[in-house]
Amino acid sequence: MSIAASPEIAAAYVTAGWWGRDTPTDLIRRNAVERPDDVAYITWRRGAEEDSSGNIDRTTWAGYDRLSDRVAAALLAAELDRGDRAAVILPDSAAVHAAFTGADKAGVVVMGIGHRAGPAEIAHLVEKSGARAVITGATTQGRPAADVVAELRRSLPALAHHITIDSLGQDAALFLNGEPAPAPESALEFGETVEARRLGASELCLLNSTSGTTGLPKCVMQTHNRWFYFHQKAVQYSGLGTDEVFCVPVPAPFGFGLWTAHYTPTILGAPTVVMADFDAAALLRLIEAERVTVLCAVTTQFIMMLNSPAFDDHDLSSLRLMFTGGEAIPYQRAAEFEDRTGCTVLNFYGSNETGMLSGTRLSDPRSARLRTGGKCEPEMDCALYDPDDGQRLPELRGRGQPACRGPATALGYYDDAKANSELMTNDGRMLMGDIVEIDDDGYLRVVGRTSDFIIRGGKNISAPAVEDEVMTHPAVAMVAAVAAPDPVFGERVAAYVELVPGTSLDLDGLREHMAERGVSRESWPEHLFVVDALPRSSGGKVAKGQLKKDAADRLVAEAGS
Repeated sequence: MSIAASPEIAAAYVTAGWWGRDTPTDLIRRNAVERPDDVAYITWRRGAEEDSSGNIDRTTWAGYDRLSDRVAAALLAAELDRGDRAAVILPDSAAVHAAFTGADKAGVVVMGIGHRAGPAEIAHLVEKSGARAVITGATTQGRPAADVVAELRRSLPALAHHITIDSLGQDAALFLNGEPAPAPESALEFGETVEARRLGASELCLLNSTSGTTGLPKCVMQTHNRWFYFHQKAVQYSGLGTDEVFCVPVPAPFGFGLWTAHYTPTILGAPTVVMADFDAAALLRLIEAERVTVLCAVTTQFIMMLNSPAFDDHDLSSLRLMFTGGEAIPYQRAAEFEDRTGCTVLNFYGSNETGMLSGTRLSDPRSARLRTGGKCEPEMDCALYDPDDGQRLPELRGRGQPACRGPATALGYYDDAKANSELMTNDGRMLMGDIVEIDDDGYLRVVGRTSDFIIRGGKNISAPAVEDEVMTHPAVAMVAAVAAPDPVFGERVAAYVELVPGTSLDLDGLREHMAERGVSRESWPEHLFVVDALPRSSGGKVAKGQLKKDAADRLVAEAGS
């Protein structure tokens, strides 16, 4: 049984022109016919020398279509039912996009897992999604993928099949359970099978993870149409055209990476540069060599570019736009990026769940583009709520917790009634985890967060989830995880701990413990402060505001010493 948007809502959105009936399969096929030899993806990965020259693979539209057909054929040979899930764990590359599209052609829902996810997160997401197959490269995080999958199967017997894509481009070899994967049937029979099975534009097509406040990630249900709507707004606000060259160093399974690398370039028929391994110097070289016009990067990435000694060694004059977001943008550094490249920085405000709630435009002044999230989208039916009692505020002005419903929103969380009840307002809108102010001109500015998250380089890290893991160390009696300010990543994880009497703990020892438990690296504390007692508020809770200030003060003192 498929999961899809309400037929009535889908029909209304199609009539309004916000949604359509095409999927990436239709667009890729069209591009493969109209421009078969044009490049769809330029994949860079670090070479053996670990310098910015690296290795580059070029995948054409025809090659992309063929590779996704071969992925679909492998999934069909595995006898997955329509609507079954397949986990995809691949570096950013042509291969990961072909895996997404191949699953779509076979009528299989993707569980997109970031290729840097730790073993515990992978196991949770595979189990949560009920995946019957997993698609990987030959290796996963430096280990043979077959070994990783064998470990998963020991505790997850429903995971019956392993598809391996042995390289990142169109000439990759595919294996099904260790044997060469069968090729598609005759073109006619294969085409008929795909037409009968492939997923519709308003059906659940992909699950991706988002940080939860109480532990392991939740799974957000994605449809193609929400990203087709997002594409329309991006074109409207920024003037994107068919002659663009995109560069997207953000991860494919997540919202920002989806619309910028999987949807918008395919709709436009434009090439996209992707990076299997992020490297600031390599990114600068690629922008110059490929004459990139549109860069899509989180704050951490463009700051690392600005900090690179190689920045002024490259001609970046081809850049016209940079999309960024996912967190508050540091005004001075974003303005510096504009001044040093000549491009315009735009950002959209929203979440993996809500999609685009508001956005900035080329016509907005710099102060609005870099200091606000733009103006709310009329069709997203935005409202403000009192964060204390959940009541809707009388107008879309002033301070409150924003929520929305409209063509950009996801279908909610997969198999998680409790999380869905917390996500939705009583009148059917999806809540953001922020406190915002909307001024008299309609510009939205984030002023705080309701959720206990640390945003490290655009990635939400749950402080309670970090605390749960740190507490498993035998030397830790009490812990509080807070955000420590950082000039590059925006925030890093700082852990304040009270120790069990007679024990000791240093940062290396704690991180070794986290690694042994399979915790993703992004969630490892990067600062450890041992204290006699954690400060408490009058209500008895840990006073995290004091700890955040203390962390900032300590880091300033360290920098000055």
